Amino acid sequence: MREQALEVSGVSFGYTRKVKALENVTFSVPSGGFTALLGPNGAGKTTLMALITSLFAAEQGRIRVCGHALEAEPRKALAAMGVVFQRPTLDVDLSIEQNLRYAAALYGIPRAVARERMAELLARFNLADRAASKVRTLSGGMRRRVEIARALLHRPRLLVLDEPTVGLDIDSRRELVDHVHRLCREEGLAVLWATHLIDEIWPGDRVVLLHQGRVRAAGSIDEVVRAAGGGSLGQAYQQLTTARAA
Repeated sequence: MREQALEVSGVSFGYTRKVKALENVTFSVPSGGFTALLGPNGAGKTTLMALITSLFAAEQGRIRVCGHALEAEPRKALAAMGVVFQRPTLDVDLSIEQNLRYAAALYGIPRAVARERMAELLARFNLADRAASKVRTLSGGMRRRVEIARALLHRPRLLVLDEPTVGLDIDSRRELVDHVHRLCREEGLAVLWATHLIDEIWPGDRVVLLHQGRVRAAGSIDEVVRAAGGGSLGQAYQQLTTARAA
């Protein structure tokens, strides 16, 4: 069986005692694959991402990252993960290079190693000629590429992205989706990509369909479609996010 980069087992969380944002959520993300966490706004995707990245603690259940239990081995679990949050977190008054250098220092990466990795990532994301540019001068798509490059500095095995294309134009969104899929294919990186947009999911991707805090279906596109009774992924999405809305 394929190694699991992320295992979420029976996870529940509520902001109040009466209302559960997530209930008994279970799924996995295999190593070297792209998994889309798909669901409408308010489904619980951002809450789940906050639990996975240790911003919140799950009330019950277990989260393991590359074999490390998040609760018992938080440093090892988080070290195996790169994160791109929904809200931009770059310092817009610093250059691309300065943002990356600062992140490398926080990760404890030696300067010589950091320089080598930065050069590699800037080239990979077509940012080398803008390394000295302040972030505030960059387009939305370029800023997202910088955030992904920063998340990869410490060579994680899992990349977690929460709605990374929000606010981007069509071309920038398509380019970002394509680039992250290439990372999976060429680098063997595992990706968990939260989205409410079906066209960001490619044939061969895995899907976890979340609605009202519960996993409605999980697996390959074909498996999710079968769980909804057939049709296309779009039809399955519609069926699984409305049939149990009550």
